[in-house]
This record gives sequence, structure tokens and C-alpha cells, in this order.
Amino acid sequence: MTTKFKLVKSLGAAALATAAICAAVPASAQEARIAAVNSERILRDSQPAKAAQVKLEQEFSKRDRELQDLAQKIKAMADKLDKDTAVLADADRQRRQREVADQDREFQRKQREFREDLNQRRNEELAQVLERANRVIRQLAEQRKYDLIVQEAVYVNPRIDITDDVMKALNAGSK
Repeated sequence: MTTKFKLVKSLGAAALATAAICAAVPASAQEARIAAVNSERILRDSQPAKAAQVKLEQEFSKRDRELQDLAQKIKAMADKLDKDTAVLADADRQRRQREVADQDREFQRKQREFREDLNQRRNEELAQVLERANRVIRQLAEQRKYDLIVQEAVYVNPRIDITDDVMKALNAGSK
């Protein structure tokens, strides 16, 4: 290749690059519409989130009371064993210690199952709330012509925070 041909080729590439940059400038000069939403606040303070919390409390309150009663029963058994240890025969003391230990293991198992069930149901309920919130966010984005809505950020200027608008729409939809 000749030097002249290389120079023409590189000038052509430079011209194409310059044209592409010039064409892109008007597109990037258009301001992007951005908003932010605090999902944590929605999951904590919105009416659907509060209703889900009440529903969970009603659903799990009986099991919670049963666990509390069982814990008190085990504590009473352990306290009585401690009080009676001095006057009990070795066989009776060991039998009662086993009973307390068995009851405690049963309590621990039930408590673990309770926590697992509660966490699973809480996650299901919050997922439904989040799904509804995301539908509302998409509707607001289309109505207001947002290019981007961020749900988690380190800092959000209150000017672009639309959390209150999302909560109003969610709360209105839950009535």
C-alpha cells in the first residue's frame, strides 16, 4: 500500500468518526428523565404492606402463643427440677432432666419451623406488594415519560424521588 492511500483511508475513518460523534451529540443533548423510588419505605409504610403484616400476625399469632406457653412450661419444669434436685433420687433426677431436655428439643424444633414458615409467608406477601408497586412504578413511568426509574441508590435528590406518588397510587388501589 502506498503512503498516500493510507493517509486517505485514515482521513476517511476520521471523517466517519467525526460524523458519528456529531450525529450523537444532539441525541445526548436531550435530557434523560430519571426518578427514584425507595422500595424499603414502600414495603414498610404502604397500606398493602401494612395489610400484609396484619394478615401474617393473624395467621401466626396462635402458633406464637403456643410456643410462648411451651417455653413457660419448660421453664417451670426446669425451675421445679432445680428446686427439687437436693431431695430427688438419682434415677428421678435423671428422668426429669431427660424430660426437660426432650421438651426443650421439641420446643427448639417447633420454634425453628415457626420461623421458617413465617419467613416464607412474609417473603410471599412482600413479593406480592413489590409486584403491585412495580406495576404502579411502570404506569407512572409511562404516564410521565421517565427514561429510568431507580429503586436502590446511595443518594437520591428529593427532587426526583417519586416514592410518595407510588405510595399514593398503591394506597388508592388497596381501598
